[in-house]
Amino acid sequence: MIRSMTSFGRSSSEEGKKRIFTVEMKSVNSRYLDVNIRMPKSIISLEEEIRKMISNSLSRGKVDVFINLKSYNEGSGIPKLDINLAQEYLKCLKEIENNLDVKNDISVMQIARFPEVITMVEEEDKVDEMWEELKPLISASLDMMIGMREVEGNKLKEDILVKVKQIEELVVKVEEFADSIPKAFKQKLEERLKDLLGNVEVDENRIATEVCILADKATVDEEIIRLNSHINQVRETLKLNEPIGRKLDFIVQEMNRETNTIGSKSSDIKMTNIVIDIKNILEKIREQVQNIE
Repeated sequence: MIRSMTSFGRSSSEEGKKRIFTVEMKSVNSRYLDVNIRMPKSIISLEEEIRKMISNSLSRGKVDVFINLKSYNEGSGIPKLDINLAQEYLKCLKEIENNLDVKNDISVMQIARFPEVITMVEEEDKVDEMWEELKPLISASLDMMIGMREVEGNKLKEDILVKVKQIEELVVKVEEFADSIPKAFKQKLEERLKDLLGNVEVDENRIATEVCILADKATVDEEIIRLNSHINQVRETLKLNEPIGRKLDFIVQEMNRETNTIGSKSSDIKMTNIVIDIKNILEKIREQVQNIE
């Protein structure tokens, strides 16, 4: 199942419990899996476990995770002092006193009220208990995200297949023009020689040789074969049950390369216009592929 990288998931604890967790996740496009977690410091020790769960479920995308906790349990957690931070705050206050010549009214209560000097942390046994409550909520949020990714991924697949079909039809038209290239070169060469030499007879074999040389330089048969091969690769890749975003991106780049080569060899305005149409469709496919996991 193809997945997009745009998704949202949410889950929360049942009302009436002594602890209420709320988990929200959202993801957008990214070349790699980039997980950012915002959570209460009292359960910061669970961050690694949460990252493991996410990385086991998702392979790409910038994922933002927000975890909120409301505790109705009295005496929840124990205070923890960050003495190094407190010393830094005291050092800054003394520097203000010395440089600005103001009254020193520093007190223990003032320093204790500064952010992160004293924080509440959960006891180890309580953290394990809280993980048992939080884990199914993380799982439920991930399931919601995956479901949303698969729904949008299926729509992207349908759209890409339609556009690939359009390119395939345009390539058939390019083939038709490619078949007429030798005749067009011969006609142009004869007209040019007639203008230059007038009624002087020219060896037909020599003209045929020159036409072959010019036509060989302008032939696009190999590019058409490779372009059709890439079209089939896109279809086959869309059937895979694995992350395919990077593979599709590479195939589309190769299709664009072959199209550019065809355009550079084109000497017919109609054929050039077809190449432009192919490039426009490829650009639309590339934009869609950027959102596939």
